[in-house]
Amino acid sequence: METRQLQRLGRAVSVVGLGTWQLGADWGDVSPDAAHAVLEAAVRAGVTFFDTADAYGDGRSERFCAELRERHPDVFIATKMGRRVDQLPENYNRQNFRSWNERSRSNLGVPTLDLVQLHCPPDGVYGDDAAFDALDELVDDGLIRAYGVSVETCAQALAAIARPRVASVQIILNCFRHKPLERVLPAARQAGVGIIVRVPLASGLLSGRYDENTKFGAEDHRNYNRRGEAFDVGETFAGVPFEVGVAAARELSSLVDSSPAQPVTLAQFALRWVIDQPGVSTVIPGARSAEQVAQNVASAALAPLREDQLRGVRDVYDRLIRPHVHDRW
Repeated sequence: METRQLQRLGRAVSVVGLGTWQLGADWGDVSPDAAHAVLEAAVRAGVTFFDTADAYGDGRSERFCAELRERHPDVFIATKMGRRVDQLPENYNRQNFRSWNERSRSNLGVPTLDLVQLHCPPDGVYGDDAAFDALDELVDDGLIRAYGVSVETCAQALAAIARPRVASVQIILNCFRHKPLERVLPAARQAGVGIIVRVPLASGLLSGRYDENTKFGAEDHRNYNRRGEAFDVGETFAGVPFEVGVAAARELSSLVDSSPAQPVTLAQFALRWVIDQPGVSTVIPGARSAEQVAQNVASAALAPLREDQLRGVRDVYDRLIRPHVHDRW
């Protein structure tokens, strides 16, 4: 497994990590046995970076990650805080930070958290010096080793990168979401800020497994958040209308080099596209089975995409996806 350095953290992490939102049961029910199987499969495959949040299953995902760390003390676990309250800038304050930090340290069973990310906070937080001073205090007091920000928009990412102690920015980037390539990734590289890529498969659209008739369970955000009913619509199918994404995924499939001797899936192709973007530190696809983990990790061993494949991805994006992309992303 290739590793890449998070400069402001002073830590190398696997280029393919594991996102654990699904272990909180926000994508349908996941049993404890299934959660443990996914996490163990990731470690066996060379994954060292795990991303969770206090809101995933109201701490369920963090607790699974804590059990993993008991068995594998060297794994790096990044968590997030802030989505368990009303999304008002004033709620991102010193008192809440310390309360949320205490809860996550308890869930994860550690005295110091590796990395805490503000979990897609409102725009007003990015210019609030007091909020970032409070994060600095958590570092100085030994409660967290570093902090970052998980963002929804490129403007938010650039504001976070400008903060001198922000170690990482987590952002959506995939074959259906290209805007971060323009300014965010270059700015992060220049500043030494790590880029953690989430939603790399556009909530499964880029797996190539879905068609226009695919249905999702009532408890799955791919059913209940298609228009942003519960949270930012960009988190579900990267904000792309489902039918448009299905059609675009079909076209992307024609760009994949696959043979019986070396089978390659569309999902692996899409993950390799992310890995190939300069400035990406780690990509964190989710997985609900050990088999999915192995398939995701295999993308790191693929050769970089050829220029004609990169042009093909851009062509599909420009023709089919760009008309549906919100300017703020």
